[in-house]
Amino acid sequence: MAIVVRRAVPKDLPVMLDIYNDEVLHGSATFDVTPKTLEERQVWFNAHTWPARPLLVATDGNCVLGYASLSDYKPKEAYAGTAEISVYVARDARGRRIGRQLVEALIEHAKREPSLHVLVSIVCAENAASLALHRKLGFREVGTLHAVGQKFGRY
Repeated sequence: MAIVVRRAVPKDLPVMLDIYNDEVLHGSATFDVTPKTLEERQVWFNAHTWPARPLLVATDGNCVLGYASLSDYKPKEAYAGTAEISVYVARDARGRRIGRQLVEALIEHAKREPSLHVLVSIVCAENAASLALHRKLGFREVGTLHAVGQKFGRY
């Protein structure tokens, strides 16, 4: 079945939460270290207002395989035109170009959204797949923050 990228709806949230919490516990795509509750992620979900802060899912039939979002980069007003990309793909769905499809969809959306000026993505140095994806899609590295987060007993 073909992968379909669409706007996320509330019924997608439990699977999105599972995908996120798997990364919290086993990966470095997020520096959260404590799994989130459905209530916490509902607040996050509600903060993604269309069209400036979209939340997209990739599905194969009725199954959510991954999601991506544009979120506020910083809370200060001058950053209003800047959005941060986040992308998460279920562990068993990786390697199927789902992350790429999600990020490409966000980029295309952002090109049409007049309130958006620039997209940024903060990627952990050990996340080689995400770094490669962003480079392929035209992002460039502008800096490295060394030892700013601790997870799994290491910085």
